[in-house]
Amino acid sequence: MPEKVRVILVTDGDKVAQNVVEDLAASLGLRCISASGGNPTPISGKEIVNLLKTVKSDPVLVMFDDRGRRDRGQGERAMQYVADHPDIEVLGAVAVASNTGGSGGIEADVCVTGTGKMVDHPVDKNGDVRNRSNHMVIKGDTVDVLNEVEVPVIVGVGDIGKMDKADDISRGAPITRRAIEEILKRSGIPYDGQQ
Repeated sequence: MPEKVRVILVTDGDKVAQNVVEDLAASLGLRCISASGGNPTPISGKEIVNLLKTVKSDPVLVMFDDRGRRDRGQGERAMQYVADHPDIEVLGAVAVASNTGGSGGIEADVCVTGTGKMVDHPVDKNGDVRNRSNHMVIKGDTVDVLNEVEVPVIVGVGDIGKMDKADDISRGAPITRRAIEEILKRSGIPYDGQQ
């Protein structure tokens, strides 16, 4: 293992998202901290870091969820702890859009629509292009803290495992898969199934 554990932050952790993230980790040859799944995130950032230090290989997918809270909830507090930890290297984040109002949002580098297209416009919870004039701001309940931590690549997506069944696990969750692959590609990290 390298000195720092390389992680990809995923700003969703409900049961559907957890199943997708675990499945994609296995199919891409990555690791996943399953204990980080939950709505809201059930364990602390310190506990997540302790689990990350036990993985046999990386990169590792880690889920964070605020369960719709507009203020800083458990998921964002845990994410900040993990991202700021000296033993962790954040490769990127999958920023998940939600209908939560009142959040400032995060500017993504690129977004993946519900049809699987990479676009330079923000997407909403359904994976639809939200506003062509509003830069690349993704609004969600667990994304604002990304403004305060070092994240080299941010890929915006709709609701993981959903998006009107376009990202369904039975289809291989192609939208979320594309987002994770984009982070790996931009990080120069080979993965299983790479073309």
